[in-house]
Amino acid sequence: MFYGVIQRGLDKWDASFFCGSAAVLRREALQETNGFSGVSITEDCETALELHSRGWTSVYVDKPLIAGLQPDSFASFIGQRSRWAQGMMQILRYKFPPFKRGLRLSQRLCYMSSSMFWLFPFSRFCFLISPLCYLFFSLEIFTASGGEFFAYTFTYMMVNFMMQNYLYGRYRWPWISDLYEYVQTIYLLPAVLSVIANPSKPTFKVTSKNETMDQSRVSELGRPYFIIFGILLLGVVATGVRVWAEPYKADLTLVTGAWNILNLIIAGCALGVVSERATRRQSHRVRVDRPCRFVMDDEIIDAVLRDVSVGGARLHVPPSAEPNLKKGAAGTLEFQPFSNLPIQHLPVEIRKVGMDDKGLLLGCQFRIEKSEHRKMIADLVFANADQWSDFQRNRHYDIGVLRGTLWFFMVAFYQTGRGLSYFFGLQRIGSSTPVAPAATAVR
Repeated sequence: MFYGVIQRGLDKWDASFFCGSAAVLRREALQETNGFSGVSITEDCETALELHSRGWTSVYVDKPLIAGLQPDSFASFIGQRSRWAQGMMQILRYKFPPFKRGLRLSQRLCYMSSSMFWLFPFSRFCFLISPLCYLFFSLEIFTASGGEFFAYTFTYMMVNFMMQNYLYGRYRWPWISDLYEYVQTIYLLPAVLSVIANPSKPTFKVTSKNETMDQSRVSELGRPYFIIFGILLLGVVATGVRVWAEPYKADLTLVTGAWNILNLIIAGCALGVVSERATRRQSHRVRVDRPCRFVMDDEIIDAVLRDVSVGGARLHVPPSAEPNLKKGAAGTLEFQPFSNLPIQHLPVEIRKVGMDDKGLLLGCQFRIEKSEHRKMIADLVFANADQWSDFQRNRHYDIGVLRGTLWFFMVAFYQTGRGLSYFFGLQRIGSSTPVAPAATAVR
């Protein structure tokens, strides 16, 4: 959503800012600002703000030219988002874009919007507790009948959903924003409040990347989500009690109860978010379709690469080659690199042998023996930008409001059950062993 829609909009007004290492900056520009800005813990956006205020122009290139790592665990995800939220609040406090000298009006509005977005935990928190205030304490947040609700509020919601889907349905499906904001609100709300109270308190912490978990488990940050789910479940019980005890207010109670059930569905889906599945894969795979040759001893076998990662590759070979291809066998992978490299072969070891309807499948692990082999892997995984563009295009399709809503409710039902099974120990859970080498802990 950010890179597909928001950055393009910011770029129209010359207000797009770089995020982490996915940028190229002129040395002359950085010399003018004495290097990267460091008042806030979001030095990238802050530096872009300083450069824009000095008349420098930014250009957003809507094409994948870099591949990086994102947080693998929920705790790392929340840590990263907390840093972003606190850093943008610091920019709002120390730089205050509306009064920043040198910015055009459009840039002031864009930076103000980018900063104030991180205030969403306040509205999301109000949306969460408002129906409970009525169901538990009879505090009326609004006064309306069921007919008035369907005539005005429900109609507004439907128009809002249709407009959102029309504008960016290929980038964000219905209800996903609600889930995305809810799972962050629980921890971002105190984080934002703390930086508002003390803007100099936050410190920069590198987000852990390339983590693995030996066993499925509930995240160490997951307990509040189960508590909130339980409270919302009590709200459903309170709805039934109030309808029975106060039938003359059933209209308003049912509307508020429906609101609470909607929150319950989102909260239930969040239980699946904080219930993390075991994963031992330390690198992500990319689909490719690239001819190659597998060489073992004196035998040369024509093959096709199907997917690759920085750790290994999977390739198709003819079924006739099966007798000699066994697990543990060593060979060499030969292919034509995109770059001008001195070598065109890569040592591999067969780790898995399987079959599909097209032939024999080999799972191979790279055996790095010299620095040129790392260049070969980089060429194999990252050098072809078209495969990353195809990856993005395959994800960008409009599911529609009705189908998207049904899909989300089905996912929420499943994730609620999965989360509760993790919490009550019905799944195999336990402690995890995060693995985050310093060399891969990059932003």
